[in-house]
Amino acid sequence: MDSATVREAFKRQNHAALATLRQIIDECPPEVWTQGEHPRTFWRQLFHAAGYAHLYLYSNLQAWQRWPKHRVDCTYLDGEAEVVEPYTQAEMREFVDLIDSEVDAQIDSLDLDEPHCGYNWYPGVSRFELLILSLRHLHGHIGQLDELLRPHGIDIEWRGEYSPRELDACR
Repeated sequence: MDSATVREAFKRQNHAALATLRQIIDECPPEVWTQGEHPRTFWRQLFHAAGYAHLYLYSNLQAWQRWPKHRVDCTYLDGEAEVVEPYTQAEMREFVDLIDSEVDAQIDSLDLDEPHCGYNWYPGVSRFELLILSLRHLHGHIGQLDELLRPHGIDIEWRGEYSPRELDACR
């Protein structure tokens, strides 16, 4: 399989996952947005998932172009996480739209043959494997968020594949 085919697959699957995340944001009732036990509140899990999806589109931490509203204190889901003001649904939609707008160019800019992913917390992970890991991470959190919405009668639609033009039609 050639590099162009692989890149297109990564782009399509990232766009599809981000479309699903956008649907989660749009359909989440306001009362659910802040629910959950700290630090795993609904909004924070969503930001964590989106934040790492964004970061891993870049070659390394130094190259990463942070979202202007990024707050590092919202990133973590462990016991050390601070209690902070939640992002709004509108802010998270803005962030997901930013990530979606960067997917194609960022994936095109990456060296998929690079033996190290560029992030020191993954010393044995190649660039190619990091793209797979990132999608697994994003989809894991999408599944968690979907399960939190189901008791409220919300069932998120599975997004299998989308091109950028098809995504524009969904917005």
